[in-house]
Amino acid sequence: MEFFKIKTDIPFMRHALFFNVVSLITFLLAVGFLATKGLNFGVDFTGGTVMEVNYGHSADIPKVRDALTGMNLHDVSVQNFGTSRDVLIRLPLRPETTSASLSESVMQTLRRDDPSAELRRVEFVGPQVGKELVENGGLALLFVSLGIVLYLWMRFEWKFGVAAIVANLHDVVIILGFFAFFQWDFSLTVLAAVLAVLGYSVNESVVVFDRVRENFRKMRKSSVPEIIDNAITSTMSRTIITHGCTQLAVVSMLLFGGETLHYFALALTIGILFGIYSSVLVASPIVMWLGVSREDLLPAKKDTGQNPSP
Repeated sequence: MEFFKIKTDIPFMRHALFFNVVSLITFLLAVGFLATKGLNFGVDFTGGTVMEVNYGHSADIPKVRDALTGMNLHDVSVQNFGTSRDVLIRLPLRPETTSASLSESVMQTLRRDDPSAELRRVEFVGPQVGKELVENGGLALLFVSLGIVLYLWMRFEWKFGVAAIVANLHDVVIILGFFAFFQWDFSLTVLAAVLAVLGYSVNESVVVFDRVRENFRKMRKSSVPEIIDNAITSTMSRTIITHGCTQLAVVSMLLFGGETLHYFALALTIGILFGIYSSVLVASPIVMWLGVSREDLLPAKKDTGQNPSP
């Protein structure tokens, strides 16, 4: 299904150098923000206090969150736990306050707003757990990246694998750069969004690469830039439909999913937008500059060894 069909190929590769310079500047800015500001790790990574609070009725999550904000507790996760009457609260580390005194202050504030609030349990998540989560998250990113390269190497050619991983890591660093610059809370749900963007972005690259391989068979008299331009142009309608529908679902989570899904949806939104950009204007030019040719993708005809008849 296509919403429209572009009859004239758009010369994307003519402006490839300009777009890649923009990408390089954006990438370096993101790296700079990560190096200077760093990520604002949530309770999952830094450790903190976890409280389970029970109410005599359905808990008003926004009201609980506003009460904690009034205590100058901004990086707090508040969500239902099990039933609508149970609330799970994750509080970040506060060097000047112990876990016991912090939980007691929180309960005093919650009971002032609603006397039915009852503390069920309070636990401290130590920094050692956070360190393990950071290491496991980094290993997950590494193995996903290696898997992408191997998959594209086997399906297409090593030049496509290199181009795809450069583009995908570009997307990941840009997402992390946004979170470092604005100091948004980086939690396990955000890490899950980053891993999802890796798989989502490589899917778009595979679609374009597959059309490039097909064009090498059909457009035998065309140059490599013309073949890539045609591949991108012919998949634009599909790209708009696929990414548009996905973005509608993500925007719904962003607007109506509450604070629990806010940063997850925000990371996906950034990743989807930059995933389209990198697949078209980062991965494709790199494939072209690496010197991809028809011989790389199409098997050479075998010599039968028979002499032509006189």
